[in-house]
Amino acid sequence: MANPSFSALGPNDGLLLVDKPSGPTSHDIVAKLRHHFRIPKVGHGGTLDPMATGLLILLLGKGTKISERVMGHDKTYEGVLRLGVETDSQDADGQIVAERDAAAITAEQVAEQMNARLGDQMQMPPMVSAIKIKGVPLYKLARKGETVERPPKLIHVYRFDLLDFTPPDARFVVECTKGTYVRTLAHDIGQALGVGAHLAQLRRTKIGRFDVARASTLAELLALPSLEGKIVPLAAALSLLS
Repeated sequence: MANPSFSALGPNDGLLLVDKPSGPTSHDIVAKLRHHFRIPKVGHGGTLDPMATGLLILLLGKGTKISERVMGHDKTYEGVLRLGVETDSQDADGQIVAERDAAAITAEQVAEQMNARLGDQMQMPPMVSAIKIKGVPLYKLARKGETVERPPKLIHVYRFDLLDFTPPDARFVVECTKGTYVRTLAHDIGQALGVGAHLAQLRRTKIGRFDVARASTLAELLALPSLEGKIVPLAAALSLLS
């Protein structure tokens, strides 16, 4: 893919790697840093749910022109799946809708279900999501108690490993394509095991070749007088995205 041409790049044109805390939305992070550093144009390269932490790539100034390049890359997450409890959002932010005894579930059974989800598959987006049906975000319909038909999406899971099993929690790492709902993977595993499950924790560690280890926390950034030395210049960003 040819690189877009950029002229008269300023010091605030590029990418900013943020280690997002749990709680605020991705939009909240964008708004806070835009206001604090008085940068007129700021976007992000892929939403994280409010409860999730980890790598959020902000696009500053002319960096917003490569948003599709950033969002199109594969993602890596670490998380915790909690067996025996289902929620209406499929994660810890939702309301509990069912509880079952998961004491009989073994690590081998969980790992088997994770392995069964490797490769290409069609995934049904959750109702509590920002996907729009006839121009209306699904989460707004979900708030009204409505459930509507939504088209499944093709995703690919490259890796889905069980790292630790301390019942009822299963800690895992997953590498997947863009658009994958990890909370839906957790929910589906719970359904397959017959006890239900939800995503209790989620942390994004990588987007393509960008690693959260290179990111700064929101508190660290807000304590700086400027973003000098923190912004990934567009030339370097495009090289990492190629």
